[in-house]
Amino acid sequence: MQRTRKVSVLLGVLAVLFSLFFSGASGANAADDSASTFTIEGTLTNLEQPVEGVKITATLDSFTGSAVSDADGRWLIEVPANGEYLVELDISTLPSGVSLSNPDWVTGIADLTMTNSAAVLFPLGSQEVEVVSMWDQLLNRIWAGLNFGLLLAIASVGISLIYGTTGLNNFAHGEMVTLGALLTYAFFTVGGWSIWLSAGVSIAILAGFGWLQDAAIWKPLRKRRLGINQMMIVSIGFGIVLRYTLLIIFGGESKTIGGEGDIIAWGPVKTTSTSIIGMVLSAAALAGVAYFLTKTRVGKATRAVSDNASLASATGIDVEKIIRIVWVFAAGLTGLAGILYGLQYQASWLTGNDILLLLFAAVTLGGLGTALGATVGALIIGMVVEVISLYIPSEMKYAAALVILILVLIVRPQGVLGKKQRIG
Repeated sequence: MQRTRKVSVLLGVLAVLFSLFFSGASGANAADDSASTFTIEGTLTNLEQPVEGVKITATLDSFTGSAVSDADGRWLIEVPANGEYLVELDISTLPSGVSLSNPDWVTGIADLTMTNSAAVLFPLGSQEVEVVSMWDQLLNRIWAGLNFGLLLAIASVGISLIYGTTGLNNFAHGEMVTLGALLTYAFFTVGGWSIWLSAGVSIAILAGFGWLQDAAIWKPLRKRRLGINQMMIVSIGFGIVLRYTLLIIFGGESKTIGGEGDIIAWGPVKTTSTSIIGMVLSAAALAGVAYFLTKTRVGKATRAVSDNASLASATGIDVEKIIRIVWVFAAGLTGLAGILYGLQYQASWLTGNDILLLLFAAVTLGGLGTALGATVGALIIGMVVEVISLYIPSEMKYAAALVILILVLIVRPQGVLGKKQRIG
């Protein structure tokens, strides 16, 4: 009797569970049925104002459905099943003075094969396309090439001076460009300093960093008579460390230091006030380098060390002191290049690395160890990079500059202004 009662209770519990399960399943099916509503929708605006009363029609096989845009410009059509629906706007229902920006966009496709809803856009309003002649484009590219070449020049001169006095190809030079740009971003954008104060402090920090590099790394290695190839490998490793340290500190996203400035048009050439100021500062910096090397005692001593360090030492010039001055001077100049680059373009942890090969190409093309040659080479590279983008994809413009470098060196191995005895 007791066993029969237990069985009855158990059967009752199972009956309740089965009823709950099937009621839940039927509820889920009802929910699925309610969720399987297919819709096509969109919003019509003209000059950022909603367009009301426009008829939209969707068709697939034997189904045809339509809707009219409301006061907010919105429209919605419910359709019975999955599929690719042809959606068409009735041009005759457009208000007076409103038209499609492109007549070919009167129809669209709503793909509901993998989803329950899709949006279709019908851009309204006229689109004016400005046609620029090839001559005008060429003039703008030449101006951009001059601007870019001047930026490369003030960074390349630093590489050239260091190579001329030490024989070292410094592959960490690009990171000094990056550091100049990112420090200015930190002081100006984050710290709220004035741009001139931010730039001045950044250049001073870079100059100090140049002094520290030579004192802590390069002078000890020179004392140990480490070979140039080994020192070059050290510079590669040092550059990688700097690059990823900047990534950790500043993050991987691009930084905007300042606005582009006012748009200025000189005939067909359109530029910005920031670009003009940058070009003036670059030209002034290069003129300062020329004066330093040709008119000052330290500059003349630098040229003497660059020509023949042993002979310069025999005449009483402190070679190590000159090398230290060159490191400080080159680092500050490279910091200025980074600042101007960041102001006109954007700054990121890869800024210097992106243009490093162009810097070496400029130095090699102009002639190893000569500041004037680096300037000429940079102007050629900058011009080629910008002008060639009219004829080839912009992703390949840097490669085109390197091809030009190879072709010039085949004809003149010492570079444009280099001396034959510097080869090798």
